[in-house]
Amino acid sequence: MDVVDLCDLLLVRVGRGDRQAFEELYGELAGPVYGLVGRVLRDPAQSEEVTQDVLLEVWRTAARYDPRRGSALAWVLTVAHRRAVDRVRSVRAAREREQRAARRSVTTPFDPVAEEVEAALERDQVRRCLDRLTDLQRRAVTLAYYDGYTYREVAHRLAVPLGTVKTRMRDGLLRLRSCLDGASV
Repeated sequence: MDVVDLCDLLLVRVGRGDRQAFEELYGELAGPVYGLVGRVLRDPAQSEEVTQDVLLEVWRTAARYDPRRGSALAWVLTVAHRRAVDRVRSVRAAREREQRAARRSVTTPFDPVAEEVEAALERDQVRRCLDRLTDLQRRAVTLAYYDGYTYREVAHRLAVPLGTVKTRMRDGLLRLRSCLDGASV
């Protein structure tokens, strides 16, 4: 008797609750089922698990097998293929859920609104402190730090000696630091 005919007979007996027939059927089908499932899943551990699930399903649903609709081997391998494809879909869906959850759980390292408010407050504080400088200090600091000129270029633009610019810059920066630190100027 060939394997296909043997599986047909055994599956019919399993459908009637014959445990001995299931043991024999298991021995005949475990290899082909594992091979098919392994080709779909490409993961030995998952392939073993799905193979066990398929063979348990065969035990539970053997009474539904109709030999007129095809061989037992074809029926079981169809069940195995469906289960393997379901597992692939399930794993993919789980991975996608995890990725979506990970994207949602990524927190912004800063609060953009709070950052903007803080920056605006700092700009206001700098403006107030700049207003407390002398005219020459304020113009020298503005040209050097906001407009990017060198001390020599600032001296030329303000038409004052370089030493005067350096002194005014040093005094202006000290006053700015003091003002920004909250000390009285």
